[in-house]
Amino acid sequence: MRKLFFSFCLLFASATLLNAQDIQNNPGSNHGNKFEQLGAILPTPNEYRTASGAPGPKYWQQRCDYDIKCELDEKKLKLTGSETVTYYNNSPDILTYLWLQLDENQHSNLNNADYQSSTAMPRQATDNTLKRMEESSSKEDNGFGFKIIKITDATGKALTYTINKTMMRVELPTALKAGQKFIFNLDWYYNISDHTTQGGRGGYEYFPEDGNYLFTMTQWYPRLCVYSDFQGWQNHQFTGRGEFALTFGNFKVQMTVPADHVIGATGQCLNYQQVLTPTEFSRWKQAQNSKEPVEVVTLDEAKKKEENKNTTQKKTWIFRADNVRDFAWGSSRKFVMDAMPAFVNGKKVMCMSYYAKEAYHLYRPFSTKLVAHTIKTYSHFTIPYPYPVAQSVEASNGMEYPMICFNYGRTEKDGTYSEATKNGMIGVVIHEVGHNFFPMVINSDERQWTWMDEGLNTFVEYLTEELWDNKFPSRRGPAWTIVDYMKLPKNQLEPIMTNSENIVQFGPNAYSKPATGLNILRETIMGRKLFDYAFKEYARRWAFKHPTPADFFRTMSDASGESLDWFWRGWFYSTDPVDISLDSVKYARVDADGKVPGEREFKQRLPKPNLNAFEDISKIRNREDKNISFETDRDTTTRDFYWKYDRGIEPYDSSSFTTTMPAFFDNLDAAEKEKYANKFFYELEFSNKGGLVMPLIIQWNYKDGTSEIDRIPAQIWRLNENKVSKFFMKDKEVASIKLDPMRETADINESNNSWNSIPQPSKFALFKQKMGPARGAQSGGTNPMQKAKEKKGF
Repeated sequence: MRKLFFSFCLLFASATLLNAQDIQNNPGSNHGNKFEQLGAILPTPNEYRTASGAPGPKYWQQRCDYDIKCELDEKKLKLTGSETVTYYNNSPDILTYLWLQLDENQHSNLNNADYQSSTAMPRQATDNTLKRMEESSSKEDNGFGFKIIKITDATGKALTYTINKTMMRVELPTALKAGQKFIFNLDWYYNISDHTTQGGRGGYEYFPEDGNYLFTMTQWYPRLCVYSDFQGWQNHQFTGRGEFALTFGNFKVQMTVPADHVIGATGQCLNYQQVLTPTEFSRWKQAQNSKEPVEVVTLDEAKKKEENKNTTQKKTWIFRADNVRDFAWGSSRKFVMDAMPAFVNGKKVMCMSYYAKEAYHLYRPFSTKLVAHTIKTYSHFTIPYPYPVAQSVEASNGMEYPMICFNYGRTEKDGTYSEATKNGMIGVVIHEVGHNFFPMVINSDERQWTWMDEGLNTFVEYLTEELWDNKFPSRRGPAWTIVDYMKLPKNQLEPIMTNSENIVQFGPNAYSKPATGLNILRETIMGRKLFDYAFKEYARRWAFKHPTPADFFRTMSDASGESLDWFWRGWFYSTDPVDISLDSVKYARVDADGKVPGEREFKQRLPKPNLNAFEDISKIRNREDKNISFETDRDTTTRDFYWKYDRGIEPYDSSSFTTTMPAFFDNLDAAEKEKYANKFFYELEFSNKGGLVMPLIIQWNYKDGTSEIDRIPAQIWRLNENKVSKFFMKDKEVASIKLDPMRETADINESNNSWNSIPQPSKFALFKQKMGPARGAQSGGTNPMQKAKEKKGF
């Protein structure tokens, strides 16, 4: 019996040595929550939104249609409008009031959101600074913001309403039940602000050189808030920072403007033949089949209008847009207008640009071609562009709306421009046109989650810039470009999952970091094939719907088969940076001299008795019950050494025993020794100094001048988030090692990523693992030589 016990201990000892090393490298005390699931953080799935990230079988959303007539008074810088709104209650809820957004109240000193920030005395006062301060503190109405003339129902009966800063609640005369619609009318006006001095996303810009205006009419009409299954009314105040949450619907808009103005707007113009000159209209028809942009309104014609203003006559432009969440327009006599078609999945999309002479030499050669390139590239990575028109307007601004966007990029007076100006113009046109997909179609809540449209859009913008020019100097997207932001002290950072109004570093947090994270997923963690499929599936699922972050996170995992909660937790919910250090390198060669080390003594401490540490109530009652007998009482042959030892019947002298066993690495025959004689073995030890786990990307530079890269998935950190080691077998001797050589992971400290001085090898004798695979698995043992044969290590 003792002989059998000793044999077992010898086999157990060899496994224990390996297990002890593994436990030392992966102590349980270093296991945190970085790989835990997000189930407790994300909202519970339901019949509206499923656990897969897809809309549920009872998903619903509201609809709102608008019929708007407005008139632009260029002399008074005033816009007057009336609108008929048809609101459809597709929810299962009964509504007693509606909430509308009055975004133009941003410019009112009385009705703005009043989200004040900490301020300090400026080092040097300017007239503009003091003027703004005086206006903001004045109790007298500065004249800006919506003036509501009246609100009535379809029969003309006045409706009760309450204005709360940038929001307005309209009381319904009777409760609006599920499946019903409500029609009401609004009359209003507001004084147009100068966006170059007063800020904001729309307004006018005045050109003193020629005495003309360029109008960008955005957030220009009272519009419905979103009522959704996940938060009810989205009526958070508009501070000027967090953008918009809007309801899909159909628009018919009639805009009356000075007769010499040209308008670009959301949707298709229904009366070009009436508002364009015969010559311009013929060019428009020519542009329908042109392979190059055609100037519908030429530079010379725009210059003549600037010089000879028509301030008395007016024209009405009529546009229609279906299934859009918003409507915007630009108007000026300064506009040059060009157009050409692009084809997406065989469908023609008219790509158009509007720009004044100040931007002509940049926008004429690039803008419309960029529009076409953008909608085709985005269509490849998401869904086919669904609208008939895509437009770019130069307005010394950067803002997006369905089928139209406002951009910047002007030349010097002589028409020349710097490369930086050109690249900036290219980037902003791609970015703003790209917003047609995020959030104009994949309609997330910008007011709550800026990153869901800006971050995703910036990511696809990066892909689009790369396909425009492989050497384009993209500022956002590549991992290395976010490093300076990630290096900041944590008290200057917020997680990406921060409300739009509460972000300090708005650009890096809402644009750059999420875009970089998606690029890391695509290039480094998931691979392009899996990522592209999942990203496209998200766009397909949520086109013309209202997705939330959980829907995005869940879809990306569901469609790819990759568990990504660790990545969302680290990159989106924390402020940890990436700083993975290569701490040490151990180098070994097979014992080449063929000598077999002598035997050595091995001491194995006898295990403690393997009995229950606590005599529970069941065992006690079983012993007390005379009707119960135990097998070991009935059959004494079952009482082996362990049974007796555990009960003190078979005493064992000494707390340990001594025996001899072969040296751990000498059990190799000559053929096997020759087989591994030319192999090189390396153990690399890494530590996670930044906190954010990432894959290990290891570049091996060999002494013969060649290189090789091994990629170890991030899950290597799952049992120890602070320190790991890896054992490799290589065919060549290594000269140096570098982590993350292509700067893929946004590692903030590259000084600890290299190992340029390889230590001299220590010799060890290879061994043949005597335990079979099943026995090794049962004991928790690991066969390092078998694993080292795998290219990626183990």
